[in-house]
Amino acid sequence: MNLGILRLFSLILVFTSLVSANTKEFDFTLIKKGQENQNTFLIIGGIQGDEPGGFMAASLIATHYEIKKGSVWIVPNLNFYSIIKRSRGPFGDMNRKFSNLSQNDPDFSAVQRIKDYITDNKVKLILNLHDGSGFYRKKDINNNYSQNKWGQSSIIDQEKLNASNYGNLEEISNEVCNHVNSNLIRKRDIYHVKNTKTRLGDKQMEKTLTYFAINKGKAAFGNEASKNLPLHERTYYHLLAIEKYMDIMGIEYKRSFNLKPLELKNVIDNDISISFYNNKIHLPLANIRDFVGYFPTSKEEIQNFKVSNPLMTVIKKENLYSIRYGNRRVARLLPDYFDIEKDTKSTNMIVDGKELKVDMGSVINVENNFLVKSQKDIRVNIIGYVNKSKKNESELLVSKNEIIQKFSLDKKGKVYRVEFYKKDKFAGMVLVNFGSKNLFLAKNSY
Repeated sequence: MNLGILRLFSLILVFTSLVSANTKEFDFTLIKKGQENQNTFLIIGGIQGDEPGGFMAASLIATHYEIKKGSVWIVPNLNFYSIIKRSRGPFGDMNRKFSNLSQNDPDFSAVQRIKDYITDNKVKLILNLHDGSGFYRKKDINNNYSQNKWGQSSIIDQEKLNASNYGNLEEISNEVCNHVNSNLIRKRDIYHVKNTKTRLGDKQMEKTLTYFAINKGKAAFGNEASKNLPLHERTYYHLLAIEKYMDIMGIEYKRSFNLKPLELKNVIDNDISISFYNNKIHLPLANIRDFVGYFPTSKEEIQNFKVSNPLMTVIKKENLYSIRYGNRRVARLLPDYFDIEKDTKSTNMIVDGKELKVDMGSVINVENNFLVKSQKDIRVNIIGYVNKSKKNESELLVSKNEIIQKFSLDKKGKVYRVEFYKKDKFAGMVLVNFGSKNLFLAKNSY
């Protein structure tokens, strides 16, 4: 072999191994809800990272829906790396890799894993969620409303499938469209069935996830919300479709919010939190500042975090840690490195005249003032409060106007950090909230 070609081949192998190592932390999540049975519904979002309506809807099924009867599997972040990069696919379009794929492709592992779930005997219906361009119409109206657009459509590869479960693809797709169309925000958002008739020679669609599933005898559909709509409206239409598929499959569910566009926007934007070090720190992320300085950080344990939504992660870039939520960077943390002291579980505080036992990681609502009771060997630091005569800020009655607002955790200047240290180790954090609204903290991981 020519020496130059050999070197190039070696570089390709090295690059592929480096990419695999760097992206392994972005492996997709499979979340199982309900009671597993032979009538499982597989919902997939995030195959393309620039289509947030789809992956947001899937994540909300995982976090805000209770499956009371039936079995639902959710993959909200199939191509998690592309979601973080806000890219259709850093290594090419993953939804064109279900026919033939080299083992050297960086997406190979993820594609093989999702194929295994698709072909699982329990799975009977697969829904792949997308955001598509414009508004699909059966007849061309103009450039934005035409046969060539994908938005606001229910996608099938063919009219029928010779399968014992849900083989009447077009009929099911029509039911879904009728349900969505009975709940439109505006008339132009109308849904239509789009049959790609893949078997008739559409070479690109032959490479897709749904066509792979069809060829394995599985009922598979795509759902497209228009990219012309804001995120919460795209998510709204996806959820309407998902709920109809669950109805068709006899799956019973309960959601934690009313399915109305503005209420959904509030859920997406505000029902998010992250915790570190076994809940010693618990951060509500609604209205958090873009930059949080001197954040207590363990070099060894920073990746020991729990998130309220599977679209969230923490990424280190240079000397900062970024909290990511889907396509968005929620906040950057400037680390202040400490070892973590594990024994201190709680503290005592007097809040508006009432003594409370407070767990580390809690958020305490304060109307007027608070005081942290002293503990043996524990030093208290109220971030933004200045008392030059005392290094330990326990046993001090503190009101909001005594704390410098620019040190608040949130943009509205309502939430402040109270940090606890035992000797040279970080022992925990409590947040005091001078706002009138309770802050969202996820009680359990999804």
